[in-house]
Amino acid sequence: MGIRSALHIVFPPRCLACGEAVGTDHGLCGTCWRDAQFVSNPCCDRCGTPLPGEAEPDQTLLCDDCHSDPPPWQRGRTALVYKDTGRRLVLALKHADRLDLVTPMARWMVRAGQPILAPEMIVAPVPIHRLRLLKRRYNQSALLAQVIGRETGLRVEPELLIRHRATPPQDGHDKALRLENVAGSITVNPRKQALLQDKMVLLIDDVMTSGATLRVTAEAALAAGAISVSVLTLARVAKSA
Repeated sequence: MGIRSALHIVFPPRCLACGEAVGTDHGLCGTCWRDAQFVSNPCCDRCGTPLPGEAEPDQTLLCDDCHSDPPPWQRGRTALVYKDTGRRLVLALKHADRLDLVTPMARWMVRAGQPILAPEMIVAPVPIHRLRLLKRRYNQSALLAQVIGRETGLRVEPELLIRHRATPPQDGHDKALRLENVAGSITVNPRKQALLQDKMVLLIDDVMTSGATLRVTAEAALAAGAISVSVLTLARVAKSA
């Protein structure tokens, strides 16, 4: 009997979302799996939001929002819709110290992000302000980025970007106010700016709602010399959700 099998006898694998017994490590039970809306094609090529219908091979689709108001990044994907199981898991990572979720979540993101990954990309997490970091003790986007880098072999620069101004909570605000709240709050670390010259950047964040934070982050990277920016998020708030 292997060590893993022996451990499973004493500590059987549990569903990541609800704690029910499951057959494998880092798995979901049947109910939580059915409620977890993993995003696949067809989806918006800019933000990853799921789209109705079927996608033709090599067809580039955009949601209405990205068509009418294109974001500054080039391409984007997300692993989950921010609803039901997806929402519970994100909140558990963000507020309940569920660091055991980082590795499986990052692997879901790598799977979702395959169409937009490129060998020379620099992986950078969306930063949080130092005061929030002191309170929370970790930046969940940075933890996800580290595992994504390990799984893909891409270079990770956790301090590439700096949030130098604390911003108010965004809950309940429309897109315009969200943009106003975060405008000018994120810049490229001066000590890291040379790394960006003529490089592709992959921004990592846990949740995309309006995309306001990712928008100002992407603009900062492009202004500092990146040739392109793509975004990969754990979950996406979708209109259909």
